[in-house]
Amino acid sequence: MVPPQKPPWEQNPLAPFGGVPREKREQKTEDFIVYQNSVDLMGFLGADAETRNTRDGVPLTVLSLATKRSWKDSKGEWQSRTDWHRVTCFGQVAEFASSLKKGAHIHITGYLRSREIEKNGTGRGKKSGAKTKVRAWEVRAVRIAKLDRAVQEDPPTDNPAL
Repeated sequence: MVPPQKPPWEQNPLAPFGGVPREKREQKTEDFIVYQNSVDLMGFLGADAETRNTRDGVPLTVLSLATKRSWKDSKGEWQSRTDWHRVTCFGQVAEFASSLKKGAHIHITGYLRSREIEKNGTGRGKKSGAKTKVRAWEVRAVRIAKLDRAVQEDPPTDNPAL
């Protein structure tokens, strides 16, 4: 009679850990990512791309991207909300983005960036000398992929021309 085989964890007590001893399994804090700022958006452009150059001559393109999310409310009815995102891109990404038109379906990878803008108080009920600070959020695009399918002008025929 053949004796029963032991499970792997009894044969090698380190098997559940890939055979690596504890001192080598433990990682130091600096091995972990402590901060991460990444944005991944997929949506449709609400306007044609706006392109200009910075003072240094670097291409800059601004996009207005709409994303939509849907959910069922407590009554079981579908609700939806559209969010608009200001997306800026520079260099080669900006050159590619400059060709994008309203309605284009795109996927953007980038990071979130905030800026503080001071506005003079010219609004209703504000003194003309008062200044207001406004925080503006934007997405800086690192990569843009166009998700639109290519439109075929002439569909392929079964009888190729001779």
